[in-house]
Amino acid sequence: MLLRNRGRENSPWYRSSAVRLPTLDSVLPVADRRVLDSTELFASLPEAMVEQLRAKARVRDLAKGDLLFGQGDESSDMYVVQDGRIAISTRSSDGRESMVAVMENGGLFGEMGLFDGGPRSAEARALTDTVLVEVAFDDVRAAVEQQPEVLWVIVRLLAQRIRATDEALADAVFLDVPARTAKRLLELAGDADEFQLPMTQEDLAGLVGASRERVNKALAMFVRLEWIQATGRSRYRILDRDQLELRAHP
Repeated sequence: MLLRNRGRENSPWYRSSAVRLPTLDSVLPVADRRVLDSTELFASLPEAMVEQLRAKARVRDLAKGDLLFGQGDESSDMYVVQDGRIAISTRSSDGRESMVAVMENGGLFGEMGLFDGGPRSAEARALTDTVLVEVAFDDVRAAVEQQPEVLWVIVRLLAQRIRATDEALADAVFLDVPARTAKRLLELAGDADEFQLPMTQEDLAGLVGASRERVNKALAMFVRLEWIQATGRSRYRILDRDQLELRAHP
């Protein structure tokens, strides 16, 4: 499931190597106000509240491969992707990893603990060099206490997350591997006809919810049908978007 952002103008709602600790840099500069404005949560809040949160927000820099937080870690902050990509993954009891979402520019994640105080339900790792905006739960709670009516905004956020989960479950039940692979490729490509997968084939398989072998077979089939073309290592060009769309939504 690739989660994208729609921005304030489309409000109300959107949508292992050694670990190096990410760095915590500076207070978010005024010039980067658009980062919070680009998320549907903050875009739906009153202007004064967003300014209050922005003044306390901080910027974190991650290098490719850095682990931001692990599954089961205590949670105290939510994040917005300013630049880069973050993989959200879960691990089974036997250590197997499955990528469940890719967060791109403007994507909000890590907010679940704000609602229930629970630990992280998944891990977050940088797929590329990434810049994040970090907003503390305590700052959000203090702002909400001043204006309790914005709780309805948060309720809509929860509803959106539940709908996304329902869609992912329906895909797993009703779509075969080629259909799920086509759908993820289209999500990763966005509006571009040529794109590079920001992940390993193993990660893509986790995102699709199938073995790497079955996903590779689906990719090979799309190449054979001339729906896509492999142009380099993990790089593809979409040749027939209409056919991919039809395969993704049978």
